[in-house]
Amino acid sequence: MATKVIPTKANLLQTKASLEFAKKGYDLLDKKRTVLIKEMMDLNKKAAEIQNKIVVEFAKTYRALEDATITMGTESIFEVSKAVPLEDDYEVKFRSVMGVELPKVKYQEKERRAEYSFHRTTSAFDEASIDLHEVKYLIYELAEVENSVFKLAQEIKKTQKRANALDKIQIPKYTKIVKEIENILQEKEREDFFRLKKVKDKKNRK
Repeated sequence: MATKVIPTKANLLQTKASLEFAKKGYDLLDKKRTVLIKEMMDLNKKAAEIQNKIVVEFAKTYRALEDATITMGTESIFEVSKAVPLEDDYEVKFRSVMGVELPKVKYQEKERRAEYSFHRTTSAFDEASIDLHEVKYLIYELAEVENSVFKLAQEIKKTQKRANALDKIQIPKYTKIVKEIENILQEKEREDFFRLKKVKDKKNRK
């Protein structure tokens, strides 16, 4: 026998239990992988949509800043920018998807209000300031989504590795052991049957 398992009925039952456990483990990992892949695909689609929005908003903001630079000058823009307050704090919480902790950025979206004197700026600068305020929340959202995709990709890779180990190594190994033990026990039963039959025939002849 290729395996080191002693061919007994007890070991046969134990190996069958291990085989069943490995199959159930593979099924669970396969379902987990399917859910994680779907979640990642949905987030990838969402990330692409956010990225497109950011590209559009940044292009719009850049044009406004160009106009503001022409009308106000870089030094004036630099001075006015000092009046812009620091960003409000945000909180990172987590949600669980099949045991994977995905980040959720919590923040309070506020209406943009100018913290500088309007007589020192132009409409182009005001437009750029408002646009950048909106882009900030898109960046929060994109950071959340991209981080989640990264974590999901890592977990999918690990889940795939574990599933492959069960499917390609453990399940075939236990299947082979079960078959070998069953064959040996069946052969032994046949030998015992013929031996018993010979003993009976010998008794009957006497």
